[in-house]
Amino acid sequence: MGTERFAVRAGVRDAVIAGCVTVLLLAADLSGARAGTRLELLGHALLLTGGLALYARRRAPVAVLAVTGLCAVGHQAAGVDVPVVAFLFAVYAAVREGHRLSTVVASVAVMAALPLAYLVSPGGDSVRAAFTHSRGALELGWLVAAGAAGEALRQAERRADEAERTREETARRRADEERLRIARELHDSLTHQISIVKLQAEVAVHVALRRGERPPEPLLAIQEAGREASRELRATLEALRDDDTRPPHTLDDIPELVKRSCTGGLETRLTVEGAPRDVPAAVQRTAYRVVQEALTNVARHAAARTAEVTVEHREGSLTLCVEDDGGARPGSAPLPGIGLLGMNERVTALGGTLRAGPRAEGGFRVLAELPVERTP
Repeated sequence: MGTERFAVRAGVRDAVIAGCVTVLLLAADLSGARAGTRLELLGHALLLTGGLALYARRRAPVAVLAVTGLCAVGHQAAGVDVPVVAFLFAVYAAVREGHRLSTVVASVAVMAALPLAYLVSPGGDSVRAAFTHSRGALELGWLVAAGAAGEALRQAERRADEAERTREETARRRADEERLRIARELHDSLTHQISIVKLQAEVAVHVALRRGERPPEPLLAIQEAGREASRELRATLEALRDDDTRPPHTLDDIPELVKRSCTGGLETRLTVEGAPRDVPAAVQRTAYRVVQEALTNVARHAAARTAEVTVEHREGSLTLCVEDDGGARPGSAPLPGIGLLGMNERVTALGGTLRAGPRAEGGFRVLAELPVERTP
């Protein structure tokens, strides 16, 4: 609907401009006293045709440029000595639409043909003197001004379009970033918490079965709901990462993370080596997420009894190592799940390295090294 309204308004505007230019040309033509010869009648018709052709200047600027140029030369040759106003409007319209080369070629051709048209027109001797002294320079100046005006408006419209497109892209990018941030937090936080709930339920069901008891129905429902929620999260959420400047978790939150993992029956130890340094917020956030995802994978897949988390502060880097004594054996390739991919994306985004794979003595190791800029 908006496009149709714009097209209607543009068509009306073009018709008004074409009509006004035609009236102006006819008024200038009728102001001169001439005998109504057939040649001059042809000149009047060409003058009228050139003015009315401007109605199509937006849809066919090059064609209108050619028509108005031919009409200008024709009515001058027929003795209708009226300024080539219609051709000037056509030059402006063609340049505005980006047809600069066609406009230059047409302008050169018309400017070269007009002196000849003046010479062959009735009263050519008197007209030639006026053209030689002032008319040619004046019309050339008008052509340059019309072309410059069209180019200036074209550049202004292009800059306005670019600015609008930039605003739309910025708004879309911000919306995407917010959506990605929410999705990332859902994956990082909900997956970890649901895994703990599911693991607790599975342990309780296992203990009840070993005792020969029937597990309570609510407990079985929790177990199934945890499994379903984990499948849904893994199926619908991606490991989407960005670099926040104020992370919700830091290195100080890792001890609590390790403590929570112990509640699921996994004996987890934390070791901090080296003197703590000023670590950028983005690095702290990534470190927390790497440890969280690694412990989640241990609880979910490793069938391990113990896990060791080591945080080592080195000169210019922060090293994280999460090892378990699970069932992984040397030579078995880790499955490239969302968790490992997400950890790798986070680490490499900061210029670090991540290695994950089975240990020689059995179990699994996740080793991440994050660069830390040294503060002066």
